[in-house]
Amino acid sequence: MGLEEKLPSGFLLTTVEQVAGWARKSSVWPATFGLACCAIEMMATGDPRHDFSRWGMERASGTPRQADLMIVAGRVSQKMAPVLRQIYDQMTEPKWVIAMGVCASSGGMFNNYAIVQGVDHIVPVDIYLPGCPPRPEMLLDAILKLHDKIQNTKLGPQRERQIAELEEAKRRRLPLLGQGA
Repeated sequence: MGLEEKLPSGFLLTTVEQVAGWARKSSVWPATFGLACCAIEMMATGDPRHDFSRWGMERASGTPRQADLMIVAGRVSQKMAPVLRQIYDQMTEPKWVIAMGVCASSGGMFNNYAIVQGVDHIVPVDIYLPGCPPRPEMLLDAILKLHDKIQNTKLGPQRERQIAELEEAKRRRLPLLGQGA
């Protein structure tokens, strides 16, 4: 016999973090950054068959100041990298990034001086979406995983501590130079 059975019907128990997470994940506004063939698949995700708007994303923002999700679709050239960073810096906090496609994630087959070997060299990436090009269903799956991440993000000082713990865990996983395996 739990607390919920003692309360009258229609009574809701939650926390401020859960309400804020639900509101944030239900109204994500993407700033699309389509650079190559992955952009076609990203555009197809907005068609009636796949439909971004089911998850509160029907408003793809033309300005970064009204967006909180950047979807980087395709390869990023060295000349485009400063523009990408500028758009990211202009986005409102909190902000998230999806690297769509193998070119955005790791440079793909373009291993040369002109292409950035992973967009994570320019902006912090939350979700990596593999594929060449990834299908719209894969992008929707990545968006749903991002929604879970947004829903479970802490607020205030707990958020800063959570970010610090995640960064420390990432540092511990990196191989150190000069150490034998």
